[in-house]
Amino acid sequence: MKIQLLIAANESDYSEYLSNVLSMKYADTFVVGTCSSEDKLEYILSAKKHDVVLVEPEWVPALKGQNVKLALALWSGQSSLTEAAKDTEKVHKYQRISTLVSDILEHYARVAPGYGDFDKNRGQIVAVWSPAGGVGKTTVALAVATRAVSNGKTATYLDMEHFSSTDAYFTQEGKSISTLYEKLSLNAEILLRSIRLHDSGSGIDYFIRPNNYDDVNELKMEDWKTLVTVCANTSDVVVVDLPSICDWRTQAVLDLADIVFIVSDGSRTAASKLNIFVSQHGVFENIRHKARLISNRGAKLVDPRFDMVIGLPRVQTDDPVSVFKTLSGNAFGM
Repeated sequence: MKIQLLIAANESDYSEYLSNVLSMKYADTFVVGTCSSEDKLEYILSAKKHDVVLVEPEWVPALKGQNVKLALALWSGQSSLTEAAKDTEKVHKYQRISTLVSDILEHYARVAPGYGDFDKNRGQIVAVWSPAGGVGKTTVALAVATRAVSNGKTATYLDMEHFSSTDAYFTQEGKSISTLYEKLSLNAEILLRSIRLHDSGSGIDYFIRPNNYDDVNELKMEDWKTLVTVCANTSDVVVVDLPSICDWRTQAVLDLADIVFIVSDGSRTAASKLNIFVSQHGVFENIRHKARLISNRGAKLVDPRFDMVIGLPRVQTDDPVSVFKTLSGNAFGM
């Protein structure tokens, strides 16, 4: 459901510009209205319910008794605040709109109803995993996400590794995914929208790495499942880059996934670990029907235990972005 947002500001140019940007770039999140005078504000609020009101600090008293879930004072940081405005949550009026949107959503997540139906309109969940590290799992995950975008779908890349390499592929600044980790008890879908970023080069949605490498360890199994499912509820495809361990959290995501790509590169170490997992681990039998083996870096793997083996070429470049974009030319059987 979209958020009913009212911009109540005394600068009509500001209101019109902000309204136009939100209506175009964030049409899937907001339904936007404007109000340019305090006299009209009370009437508008009495006539229609609003979820969020961005309001001039001096107009805050007009909100008293109105049916508004969240009031945010548009503060320039220069003028003094009235007593009523001092007790109201504030957002900076003149800042980058993407940051303003992030602030609005983070505040709204505290008062919004909890997200209940986790299976409604759920997108496809793709897990990318390997029992061996260093086999190119992350580049494969990003290639899969990029392929989904090229097929006309929205795709979210969710890095659940303890030591994230997101910085090697994306350079945008934003709020860390730790913001979401810390507040999963609030409305997780709205929080996710507040910190998710978009890479214009690949078309992938993604998150800034955790503030601390150990933050992932603080998450419970249900937290992992919530993160993955909420991403799937806000995207056509979510690609989960899993750590090269097979603990109960990883297993929970493998069970939840619609497709599981298991990556190997033909090295003796990777082959040995893969054989142990497939032949001795009960988890494989549970996911066998949806597991596909990725034969990465030009390896010629043949394994009858997998119904599908997908061969990827070795890409001769040191640029990790070029690698995953080149690999995205493969269809991956999706």
